[in-house]
Amino acid sequence: VVGTIKRVDNQSVSIDLGRAEAIIKKDQMIPREQLRPGDRLRCFIIEVSEQAKGPQIFLSRASNDFLAALFTQEVPEIYDGIISIKSVARDPGSRAKIAVFTEDGSIDPVGACVGMRGSRVQAVVNELQGEKIDIVNWSEDSAILVSNALSPAEVQRVNVDEDRKKLDVILTEDNLSKAIGRRGQNVRLATKLINYEINIM
Repeated sequence: VVGTIKRVDNQSVSIDLGRAEAIIKKDQMIPREQLRPGDRLRCFIIEVSEQAKGPQIFLSRASNDFLAALFTQEVPEIYDGIISIKSVARDPGSRAKIAVFTEDGSIDPVGACVGMRGSRVQAVVNELQGEKIDIVNWSEDSAILVSNALSPAEVQRVNVDEDRKKLDVILTEDNLSKAIGRRGQNVRLATKLINYEINIM
C-alpha cells in the first residue's frame, strides 16, 4: 500500500491510506530513514486487528514480505508466477539476500530480477534507502545453495549434515573475510536465507 504520512512520533508513524489510517511502529521502519509529515510512503500490511473503534492496520518497511512484494511489483516474471521467491533475509536499510527459482530453463531468474543494466533491482534498492541486495539462485541441493548464498566468496568444498541441518564450508584464506562479511553480516544473512547452521572453515 501507498499512503501519506500524517504524524511522526518517537515510537510510531501514522499513515493515511485514504479510506483508513494505519500505523508503522519503530521496529518495522528502516533504521535511520527520515520520515516527514506529507511524504508518500510505500509499506506492507503485516496485521489487521479488530478494535472497538474499528480495525487497526499495522504496516512494515522492515519485513521480508515487503522486499518480496517490491520484487513482485518490479519483475513481471515473479508477478506471473514464472519465477518464485524461495527465501528472503534482511538487515533492513543495510543488506539483504533473496533466493529465486524457476522451472523454465530458458529464463535466468537472477538476471530477470536484476533487469536491464540493473534497472529492476535498482528500483527496489532506491525504495529501501540504498539497501544492498544479493540475488542468488535457489537450489534444493544445500551444498550448491550455500555456495550461492555466500557469494561473492568462492567456496572450495561443503560437508553436509542434513540431519542436524549443519554445513561445514571450506574456503581459501583470501575468501574467508568475503564469506564472513563485515561484522559477520554475510554469513549471518546466508544462515537466515537457507535455514542451515553454517560453519566457515
